[in-house]
Order: sequence, then structure tokens, then C-alpha cells
Amino acid sequence: MADCVDIVDVPATEVWSRLAADASSVLIDVRTRAEWMFVGLPDISALNRRAWTIEWQSFPDGRVDPGFAEKLSTLLDETGVAKNAELFFLCRSGARSRSAAAAVAGVGYTRCRNVADGFEGPLDAAHRRGRVAGWKAAGLPWRQG
Repeated sequence: MADCVDIVDVPATEVWSRLAADASSVLIDVRTRAEWMFVGLPDISALNRRAWTIEWQSFPDGRVDPGFAEKLSTLLDETGVAKNAELFFLCRSGARSRSAAAAVAGVGYTRCRNVADGFEGPLDAAHRRGRVAGWKAAGLPWRQG
């Protein structure tokens, strides 16, 4: 059962290092198309890689895609990603990606990780994201969608 899986949080800078060190690892951005377009995307092109994009929830209704794990599993299988490859799941702040990682672990992937604090992290004192923690705040490469 996916809910019982222990998903480890990995700081964004460590995710970058692991992606650089292991060509079989994959960064999977599970935010919505609107977020990719208007907030930005992690840019791992310096590592000769790209972040995979697949929505965990739809926009604007926020419904979780019940076929998410199976769809992603098919894509991973079709591109030769092994069940033991390290998979890093990313969302805005780390909540959706944790759920997505657990769902994919539930279909047999053994090294599903959550990018701690996600792409934008928590709100700062001025109620803005992207400044306190997460991919953007760590100064990691990103691009506008």
C-alpha cells in the first residue's frame, strides 16, 4: 500500500549532486501545466538531462490523476528507467510530490525520493514563495516555462 511507504526528503542541492553523479536518476516535476508555464521549471540541461513533467493533480479542479502511477511507470519503462533508479519527485512545496512518490513506490519503484521544500518552498514573512527554501531559493538553475 503506497500510504505505508517511507519516502525520504532530499534537499534540493543534494538532489542536484545526485543527478550529476548518477545518469540513471530522474527528476520528475509533478506540478500542473500552469505552474510549469507561469512559475518555471527546474533546468538540468547543464547535466545533459531534462526534468520530466507529469501532472499529479489537474488544474484548476485539483483532482489527483488516479492513473498517475501507471502512466509514469509506463513512461519510465518505455525509456529504459529501471525499477531501482533513483527518482526525485518535485512539486511546489513538497506535499504533492511526496504523495506522487509514494504512489510510484507502490507500483514497484524502490528508490522514490521527495525534493524537500519543492520548487518554491514555504511562504516567507511577506507571504511569498521561492525565497526561503526549495529549488529556487537554493539558487539551482531554472527557466521560465
